[in-house]
Amino acid sequence: MTHPYARELGDFLRARRSRLRPRDVGLEPGGRRKVAGLRREELALLAGLSTDYYQRMEQGREVRPSDDVLDAIAGALALDDEERRHLFTLAHAARRPMPTARDRGPERVPESTRRLLHVMHTPAVVLGRHLDLLAWNPMAEALLGDPAGYPPDRFNMLLLMFDDTRTRGRSCPDWERQALDYIGMMRAAVATDPTHPRATAVVGELTIRSAEFRRLWARHDVRESVTGTKTFSAPEVGDITLTWDTYPLPGNPGPVMLVYTAGPGTPDADRLHLLASLHATRTAQRP
Repeated sequence: MTHPYARELGDFLRARRSRLRPRDVGLEPGGRRKVAGLRREELALLAGLSTDYYQRMEQGREVRPSDDVLDAIAGALALDDEERRHLFTLAHAARRPMPTARDRGPERVPESTRRLLHVMHTPAVVLGRHLDLLAWNPMAEALLGDPAGYPPDRFNMLLLMFDDTRTRGRSCPDWERQALDYIGMMRAAVATDPTHPRATAVVGELTIRSAEFRRLWARHDVRESVTGTKTFSAPEVGDITLTWDTYPLPGNPGPVMLVYTAGPGTPDADRLHLLASLHATRTAQRP
């Protein structure tokens, strides 16, 4: 049975090799090429490894590379700091015996964190390691929708990104970048536990029904701590573009708080405040 971390490591190496072109690393392209990116033998040459050894790594076979070998591969693949950490995380885990049963109990949000959410005057949510929404404040409900309208297993930022009509459609120029942010966070979570059933369920569902997800997931991009922008389509007030940042909460790996903000005095801030006011009015009118 293939070690789950070795399999994930091999997939990551293949994805990173396929994005490099011979000219990127000072090689002549040569004749017609059958593969996208570098050939295995070219990457092995750049890293100072035998082709057979490197091929076994990509195939997820029993290989336990040293840190020196990992350094050489990271250099040959031109990995950035975050990608390099990801490579080492997977490889170090692959050196250990097959993982035994893990503690996969439900993720919990401290009561103090819930209180903090409700005194914040901007949308904020707590995300579990697989991007499930564990807690949110009224401003987030105004922006993302009433969680009561979703089955418990559907209130997930990655599922919403590909499903929900409240996020701006795929015609948005930034949609792919936004999707890659969430996918990269899920990749980082998978690196800590490749066989976790929640990751398997979310990734499996999207892989089956979304060609866009399959294409983006295959890139093996990874994000550990993320900041970015996201555009929401709110019919009542128009499109709202917000900056979002993640703040880790206690635990390893643990939930993160994701906070959306708009610059003071901007049209986006005005639209967000109007949306919150409309939501508060509706909430007050409920029986």
